[in-house]
Amino acid sequence: MRSVQTQLPPVGIDDMAAYIPKIYLPIESLAAERNLEYAKLNKGLGLEAMSVADAHEDVATMAANAVLELMKKNALRPQEIGRIYMGTESSIDGSKPMASYVLEMLTQYYEPEHGPDCFLNCDVVDLTFACIGAVDALQNTLDWVKGGTQRVGIVVGSDNAKYELGSGGEYTQGAGAIALLVRQNPRLIAFGEAWGVATRSVHDFFKPLRQATKESLLREALKLAGKDPQAAREALSKLANMAPNGGVLTSSDATITLHRETPVFDGPYSNACYQERIREALQHFAPQAGYDVQKEAISGHWASLVFHLPYAFQARRMFPEIYLMEAKATGNWQALAEAHALEEPVRENYSDEEAFEEANAQFLRAISKTDAYQVFVQEKIAAGEKASSLVGNLYTSSIFLSLMGSLEVAIEEGRELEGSRFGFFAYGSGSKSKVFEGELQPGWKVVVQQFRLAERLARRTAIDYYTYEQLHRGQAAESALSPQGEFFLKEVCREKGVREGARTYGWKDKETVKAG
Repeated sequence: MRSVQTQLPPVGIDDMAAYIPKIYLPIESLAAERNLEYAKLNKGLGLEAMSVADAHEDVATMAANAVLELMKKNALRPQEIGRIYMGTESSIDGSKPMASYVLEMLTQYYEPEHGPDCFLNCDVVDLTFACIGAVDALQNTLDWVKGGTQRVGIVVGSDNAKYELGSGGEYTQGAGAIALLVRQNPRLIAFGEAWGVATRSVHDFFKPLRQATKESLLREALKLAGKDPQAAREALSKLANMAPNGGVLTSSDATITLHRETPVFDGPYSNACYQERIREALQHFAPQAGYDVQKEAISGHWASLVFHLPYAFQARRMFPEIYLMEAKATGNWQALAEAHALEEPVRENYSDEEAFEEANAQFLRAISKTDAYQVFVQEKIAAGEKASSLVGNLYTSSIFLSLMGSLEVAIEEGRELEGSRFGFFAYGSGSKSKVFEGELQPGWKVVVQQFRLAERLARRTAIDYYTYEQLHRGQAAESALSPQGEFFLKEVCREKGVREGARTYGWKDKETVKAG
């Protein structure tokens, strides 16, 4: 018997909600403190401000706040949510997912009305692959919601992008979370079946578990205290005869494993990996979607391009290679090259790979400065940069911040985008890229008008450098702004035993000001 083919309903993002901390550090303040030229950071990288997580905030509270807003503005009951899948690379537990803490907070909020088991049947998990984890969660959830008309999933990306003080990545920092409501027949954007993927194992940016011997830790501590480092060996001999009691040095391990929030990274290498992966993923995506990279400019089919943005101008600086590829495919390259005296380097003309790569990088920079490319940037990329300029890197939700910002700009400019397609370029260090496309639905304007992203960013409070550094070091005794109308971190258990390190969260209502 011949099988009956049925047309499946579209699936995609029905709504979005962002939680961005209410405090930020102006990049100009950081530049002054670090003796950096602000113009280079602002005009060169597109940086204006970085969102900063307050003392009562972590990746779980930011995610929970974003999910709660999403649920409230869509009048969703807890029992309707089949899953909350979280993308993060800022997890603070090696076993228990941050999504389980999000579930705990949401249960706490909804329990008075819906009971203690209101989220009992909700599936939660964290997905980690650097900055692409939330996109992985989205793709997985899209497949899941196809299985039933009543299936409602939430994807949330939440991160605190943190670098060492004074490092080359410090000025790109940011913090925040974005939640996506995923279901059939979405009002905002529906995604196609084609997903381009490119993955290679590299070490462009990673957070290794660092190891240190007990002796090295003791020596460092004694030296800082002005004591004889040789005394470390005597202390170790005493430790050998002590039973483990929950302490760090009295544990049975010979070495101590340390997890640090800040990464090991190679900026130029990471940029090269980003550039290569998005091109490879696009080439994998094209034939699946019915495009021909040898004969057409795929970007011409898209009203806007949405990227993962480690810093605001990353995409415009990384895309010239694909722009060149498309110019050759459409036969426009020769005229562009002649008009700007552009000559593509040939590998055989250089003595080594390093010299060739440098020449090629200069060549691509020259392309990025042409009038034609600048027009392309303004038409396809610039709208998605504006929010990033004011927030900084959000790691897993950076690409979704770009989408929200692009759509708000479209509303401001009065663009009619129903039926238009957006192209997405996701990237995660380590490294992987995914390229996919989505089509804006008839209800997109109504949804976007409720974002109020730009309005919220304008209401934030600037902090000074000293406050920023105290928060960065984890030394702030209290929050810069007290929590109001949000989830917050109450405490982290410091006692030894079965509750050591357990995080406790609460909800703080907004304070009301009484008249008279």
